[in-house]
Amino acid sequence: MPLNLPILITWLRILMIPLLVAIFYLPHEWLADHHKNLVATAIFSVAAITDWLDGYLARTLNQISRFGAFLDPVADKLMVATALIVLVWLGRVEGFIAAIIIGREIAISALREWMAQIGRSRNVAVSFLGKIKTVSQMTAIILLLYHDKIFSLNSHAIGNFLIYVAAILTLWSMVYYLKMALPELRKEE
Repeated sequence: MPLNLPILITWLRILMIPLLVAIFYLPHEWLADHHKNLVATAIFSVAAITDWLDGYLARTLNQISRFGAFLDPVADKLMVATALIVLVWLGRVEGFIAAIIIGREIAISALREWMAQIGRSRNVAVSFLGKIKTVSQMTAIILLLYHDKIFSLNSHAIGNFLIYVAAILTLWSMVYYLKMALPELRKEE
């Protein structure tokens, strides 16, 4: 396993996952709900920033590796899935929304893995639509974790709207990726 700065940052993101969950299990006497929300938001925000940072550093420092390219999306999907499960548990996200987003991530990851095995990974490379979905999803999760007002804005209402947008974009992008893979899928019949 290669070990470089981008991969270390990716491992750091994975290590943040249990912290995100543990925050909400702390007794109220140790950390009030508002502070739990704030700390969880900070953890998830740092994870989102490190998602960008590790890719940027890998390209800038010329430290791109196959292991890093594998680990980075795994870390992203684990962090998003964990955050969504926590938000469902807290009653801030509907279970079916989390199921749509998590289910799509698993399905598209499997599709990408299969396409890579047959040498057609370019057919299901990340699209602009996928990037918009990711921005909407990350912003929604940050706002839903924070859950308190930001000045006079209701972060929960805005986050809830954005998570529905993310779910719609999730389905749309899944259809797009499946459509791109369809010629290869038909060859397998």
